[in-house]
Amino acid sequence: MRIDKFLKNARIIKRRTIAKEACEQGKVFVNGKSAKPGTEIKIGDEIEIVFGSNPMKIKVEKILEHVTKGDSESMYSII
Repeated sequence: MRIDKFLKNARIIKRRTIAKEACEQGKVFVNGKSAKPGTEIKIGDEIEIVFGSNPMKIKVEKILEHVTKGDSESMYSII
């Protein structure tokens, strides 16, 4: 799954276009490397998002195409 779609489905970032812009601005890293919006992620990858003064580091637990609000939090764990 693309990183921008994952961030939207997991409800980490509200809209896919905002997730895409964050990737293009170099604010999203996958396994320590800067991520482009089309970067493919898999289970076990570590994602770091730098927004403002608090960076967020998460680990991918599940990849789901269609997600309900309750299932979205099970897609990742905060490191």
